[in-house]
Amino acid sequence: MMNNKVVLITGATNGIGRVAALELAKMGARVVIVGRSREKTEAVRQEIQAAGGSADSLLADLSALDEIRRLAAEFRARYDRLDVLLNNAGAIFARRQTTADGFEMTFALNHLSYFLLTNLLLDVLKASAPARIINVSSDAHRSAQMNFDDLQHEKSYGMGGFQAYGRSKLANVLFTYELARRLAGTGVTANALHPGFVATGFGRNMPGLMNRVMGIMHRFALTPEQGAQTLIYLASSPEVEGMTGKYFDKNRPVRSSPASYDEAAQKRLWDISEWLTGLQPASV
Repeated sequence: MMNNKVVLITGATNGIGRVAALELAKMGARVVIVGRSREKTEAVRQEIQAAGGSADSLLADLSALDEIRRLAAEFRARYDRLDVLLNNAGAIFARRQTTADGFEMTFALNHLSYFLLTNLLLDVLKASAPARIINVSSDAHRSAQMNFDDLQHEKSYGMGGFQAYGRSKLANVLFTYELARRLAGTGVTANALHPGFVATGFGRNMPGLMNRVMGIMHRFALTPEQGAQTLIYLASSPEVEGMTGKYFDKNRPVRSSPASYDEAAQKRLWDISEWLTGLQPASV
């Protein structure tokens, strides 16, 4: 089913990304895992190989644009095809932080990294068609509205980072729908998904009370194995071949929030992201 297909997974050293990497490798995929920590990335690579799978690893801090560009260049130097791009890396931050590029951290890591890495690898994906792009979003997007006058949350961060996180997950869905429309006819599909609330390291970087709250919530959360099922399904199932521009939950396409279907917002976010990342307008 996945024999010799090349799968690039960001955020693959922990949680659902790690589980997806392990399971897709068991299906015969050549998995390329991306992480920040050399030690953790190497540990997952060895874990996959010990289970009889094929794995490679690349290092990058996906909050930094230059690191994303280097990652894309290193991948292209090693591989001439890409069958599945799984954008999974993400986090929530209790206090507003900025990246090396001066962007608000949540927006940069959770959205701009998806946008830039995907665009830098689009020609490889199209040359490998049929190929799939899978963007991990969250139902946290359902209560969010994009504020294009304050994308960097300079005026208001609020709600211990949850507002910024929800908007970044809405950005994932807006990006997915615009991308799917632009890729029509290329043989490359783009879909987003909600993995559920999963007991991983997510949110445990929060300080004080918020960390304790997240710890309590994790007691009632899905296991990483449960949370990874929709990622694995979208990456490997023949049932979704050719299906694009959808939002999935529990292996089923469902309606995302009303705000996510605003085509003007989808295009506006694309144009702004293109400008922020330094990309020239792309013909896809």
